[in-house]
Amino acid sequence: MAQAMRRHSSISLFATDGKPHPLQDTLMAVTLVLGALAFISAMFHNLHLLSSWAGLIGIATGAYGQFISATTRERFLLIIGLGASAVGFFLGMAHGGLFGGVLG
Repeated sequence: MAQAMRRHSSISLFATDGKPHPLQDTLMAVTLVLGALAFISAMFHNLHLLSSWAGLIGIATGAYGQFISATTRERFLLIIGLGASAVGFFLGMAHGGLFGGVLG
């Protein structure tokens, strides 16, 4: 039992299989950054283009990341990023949309 406890790093935080997942971790980080960007920029009415596009791309990367995720940590953080991206996307769409004011 003590050997099993030493095998896992304390930094892993639910990454229980002990294998590296560079693609999944990259998608997780991109989704979190885009989610934060979309969520924060959605609070400003004139940044609807930024929030709607960042939210849409964050939703796409988060959905693909969920599809290929391997650990609980990845899934947990992807859901947080997906939620923030969705809120930013929907508020950006309500404030003017993806092309509001630029086309037509």
